[in-house]
Amino acid sequence: MSKAEDSDQASVHGARELPNVIVDGYGDDVRGKDGYFGDLVSKGAFKSLVKDLRDQLSDGAGDPIENEPDELSRSRIDKLLEQGDSATAGVVFTVVEQFAQNIFQVVKSLQKIKSWSGVERIVVGGGFRASRVGELAIGRAAVLVREIDPHLEVAPIRGDPDEAGIVGALQLFSTGLLKGVERLIGVDIGGSNFRCGLVELNTQADARFRKAGVAGHQLWRHADEELTLDASMRRLGDMLRESIKYAQKKELALSPLIGVGVPGTVLESGALEGGVLNLPGDWKNPDFNLPERICAMIPEIGGEPTQVILHNDAVVQGLSEVPFMSDVAAWGVLTIGTGLGNAVFRNKKAKRK
Repeated sequence: MSKAEDSDQASVHGARELPNVIVDGYGDDVRGKDGYFGDLVSKGAFKSLVKDLRDQLSDGAGDPIENEPDELSRSRIDKLLEQGDSATAGVVFTVVEQFAQNIFQVVKSLQKIKSWSGVERIVVGGGFRASRVGELAIGRAAVLVREIDPHLEVAPIRGDPDEAGIVGALQLFSTGLLKGVERLIGVDIGGSNFRCGLVELNTQADARFRKAGVAGHQLWRHADEELTLDASMRRLGDMLRESIKYAQKKELALSPLIGVGVPGTVLESGALEGGVLNLPGDWKNPDFNLPERICAMIPEIGGEPTQVILHNDAVVQGLSEVPFMSDVAAWGVLTIGTGLGNAVFRNKKAKRK
């Protein structure tokens, strides 16, 4: 493959062929007997299970956590699990079991989709994975899956799930574009938060990017605000400029590459279809193009023209696992957050025996 061909592989937004993997599919959401994927597995679905169980208990023997607020955060549920009595723990474990069963149902449904056939490993990321109850639900789902398919592994995504959607951005760019690059900017646009930071490739420690990390991590929770599209773009521009200033202040070499993960279907033009209802403002506006808007806000970095590559957020989060997937041929990712994202990949290189 020529250097030009290698560079072209990473020049298309939403590309199905990336430098190290083929994206066989993403954003699948089929309806099973119990509902759509997003209805079964998301932060909202978990909260609904907690509420439903507490309502049932209140109508019967009583709610062991009746003094707690009607809506519990994941951190508070973690605290109840750690410090509560046996009855309180029983409430939490009941919900964990129900949610694990839902994850299991989603995995079974995905296995019926052609693109997911032959998947050997599924990693689970998103904000839900960052909690202890999330880890327990994923662990229980892994056991349920193994009972019907001993060759399929389900595991939490590695490292900090809040950073996976930033780190994965480096895999959007070809080997040619990454040659000599020490850092680039990664952006993770989600249904509740925007995240941004410097992706440090750390190729001196590991040329396969297994040591890649994030510096200068920023988070903006847009779910707490009602903003227009232009206002949210101004906020994103501020975050990008802050990342550039951080690199300058620390005297860190920064390339003009920006990789972005965003909900929905990403067209080759950079336009978005579906999946953007939870984003601030009118992201369905036909005149709106996120990569073009970013380049207009940040026309250059370090004197070089800015290059932006856009892809689905579940795809980008899954790409953070590429360095650790050489032992399988096909693998997938579930991201549990405001909604449920998913993506399935096939390695371009033969798996190692």
